[in-house]
Amino acid sequence: MSADGKVGVIVGEATTDTFYFASEVENYPAKWEYLMVNAKEVVDGVERPVQVLAQVENIVSASQVLSREVDFEAIERILHAQVEDLRVWGRARILGYIHSDEQAKQRRILLPRRAVVPGRPVYVAPEPLLRDFYSAGEGDGLYVGRLINRTDVPVYISASGFKRHLAIIAQTGAGKSYCAGVLIEELLKNGATLLIIDPHADYVFLSRIKTPRGSSRHPLADHMTVFRNPSSTGRYSEKDILNIQPFEVAFQDLDPYEICDITAISERHTRLQEAVRIAVGNLKRTNRRYTPQELLDELNKISVSEAEDIDSDVRRAAVSASRRIRRLLELKIFGSATTPLSLMLKPMHLSIIDLSGLNDRSMDYVTYRILNDLYALKTGRTDYLDLKDFRYPIYIFIEESHKFIPREGSTLTAEVINRIAAEGRKFGLFLTLITQRPSKLHPDTLSQCNSQIIMKLTNPEDQNAVRMGSERLSHNLVGDLPGLNVGEAVIVGEVTSAPVMVKVRPRETLEGGSDIPVAELLKEARMRYGLESPSSPEGGLSDEEARRLLGE
Repeated sequence: MSADGKVGVIVGEATTDTFYFASEVENYPAKWEYLMVNAKEVVDGVERPVQVLAQVENIVSASQVLSREVDFEAIERILHAQVEDLRVWGRARILGYIHSDEQAKQRRILLPRRAVVPGRPVYVAPEPLLRDFYSAGEGDGLYVGRLINRTDVPVYISASGFKRHLAIIAQTGAGKSYCAGVLIEELLKNGATLLIIDPHADYVFLSRIKTPRGSSRHPLADHMTVFRNPSSTGRYSEKDILNIQPFEVAFQDLDPYEICDITAISERHTRLQEAVRIAVGNLKRTNRRYTPQELLDELNKISVSEAEDIDSDVRRAAVSASRRIRRLLELKIFGSATTPLSLMLKPMHLSIIDLSGLNDRSMDYVTYRILNDLYALKTGRTDYLDLKDFRYPIYIFIEESHKFIPREGSTLTAEVINRIAAEGRKFGLFLTLITQRPSKLHPDTLSQCNSQIIMKLTNPEDQNAVRMGSERLSHNLVGDLPGLNVGEAVIVGEVTSAPVMVKVRPRETLEGGSDIPVAELLKEARMRYGLESPSSPEGGLSDEEARRLLGE
């Protein structure tokens, strides 16, 4: 690179979106490097000089003399004679330019309406330009990492951009849950109310921060609560988790319509619904707590009842209803009292719903119950007095979201999540869907996510699902996804002024979903059973130990 940062010259055809450039063989930019071109744009009716920012999408080096058809000996002679004709050129994608409106005291990222001109020099983008381009407004920035090719430049995404829904997508092991943890840390520090649906206990250690000696209590630990059903086996012991609370639903709090929803007794099954209504009414008149098994017993009584006020069709329907009600016996989440929503929703508070250890049907119901109550609260369809005036926005993170909103099949949760995806932002409910299989996620829901954080993704079906679900992701960016390293991401949409490739910053908090240390545990097992000693060279067996094991 020259002293002034020049790395090439624009050549060929240029558009408002892309341009080609030629570079010297010893002085060309790397793929994904950021470039700058001086140009002129008409802004607010006035022609102004601007610095157009672009990113290298592709680099090609070629030679007509050193072609594949030339044999090796001829190539050696050409190189010895120094007559090779090496050329390097590249293609860059235009990201935009910064326009500062001094009167409105506003900074905007605009896309050029004029093509850059061939023959103009191309420079490596200076650090101040990149910092300004990828910063957010004062009080609006969430620090997520640094530019992949320019680690001296921090990247902030816009908290205001979370007014639209977000998807975090990556294949297993690429760092999606780690990245979600970074966003959660930033949102909580900025005063957000957060709710995490956590099927595998990936987020239960957010109340602990990393230290050189292990971990310590997070300064905001009192603003975090983990809710777990007593029937859950759990991935981690309760003694390892701070601020853990039980989550239960009292079965007697369910009305007949909710029971019918859970057991797929639709409105067209009027007789079945009537049988459930009568059975629930009988149980409520006892003024005591009752269980799903007792509801089943009551339906069986109705089916053989000879009471004149019970229609014969309803008695027959009670038999069919009891078969459906048996599904409730699979739900192991019912207890003596319902955990109030007010415990989960507080200003600047994080609630983690630990579903680890529950079966899929129980996970589905718990998520449905919480989100349905939450939607009813924010839309004013409930008389929940404690939270009637809860006006703060709520950020909902759903891990393994393809399980709750599948492309094929149905779940209890799917309908309420789709309602939130379509209407929730008007009421201050903002979704973040996290998945490693976007091709298995319902496409209508994915298309509602106006912003995406996409990490390494190699499966063609998943890449196509992402491409179809995003208006902001270009074909070339999709093609770059398999080349990302663990912890690297492409961010597009409302949360960023332009597509950005970022190395996610280190987390402050402990991660619950990281892989187990396989090598260390195997070594520990070998040592435990005398197959390896701490002094063995390179962690293996000594010659003496090997001879002993072989019986020599």
